[in-house]
Amino acid sequence: MFVLIGVAVVIIGFALRINALLVVTVAGIVTAAIGGIDPVGILTAFGQGFASSRSVTTFALVLPVIGLIERYGLQDQAKHLIAKLDRMTTGRILAAYLAVRQVTAAVGLTSIGGPAQTVRPLVYPMAEGAALKKYGRIDEPMRERIKGFSASSDTVGVFFGEDVFVAVGSILLITTFVDTTYGLSLEPINLALWAIPTGIAALLVHGTRLLLLDRRLDRMAADVRAPSSTTAPAGGTA
Repeated sequence: MFVLIGVAVVIIGFALRINALLVVTVAGIVTAAIGGIDPVGILTAFGQGFASSRSVTTFALVLPVIGLIERYGLQDQAKHLIAKLDRMTTGRILAAYLAVRQVTAAVGLTSIGGPAQTVRPLVYPMAEGAALKKYGRIDEPMRERIKGFSASSDTVGVFFGEDVFVAVGSILLITTFVDTTYGLSLEPINLALWAIPTGIAALLVHGTRLLLLDRRLDRMAADVRAPSSTTAPAGGTA
């Protein structure tokens, strides 16, 4: 039972708001040491764990690249591009991205988009640029609403699109669970086919919400431009 001291280390470290990576590392070392693993074995275990999940650390390369691209004007170029397209509104841009994201996820290309690599540097600036072109200026509530819908277009698209792909992890998890728990043989292709109506419904429902976003922004912009109801008296004081 002494090996559970590592759990206590994690709880105490998180309670003290110490760096999570440091807390987990120390907890792993403490647990391994109490379990009788020598220092070489501990180092080997950490190395094997890092090698088997090294794809998780790709953010260390992706984030600096995205930062450099933004620093040299990707967002500005996206806004300028949208400013040249007269018929593209915020809602239409996000609805189009939703459709593209869902179709690409349905064929297994789930990694080509995402909040960090696509929404933040490209999709949101395009949506904001369309709003700036239409309204001239936008306030903070409008900007936050556009951010939220930009993120939702990516999340909803990949969530309901990836289940159509037979080799995605969620499909394999369901088939394995049903087989081992209930003894039923469930083919991945059957789950993928039944996911198509759900994906279409998600596209129609959220696509409609994105298109209606333009009306909501119209009302918010009208409130921003509306003069204050309190006006100063025309005449002077008696």
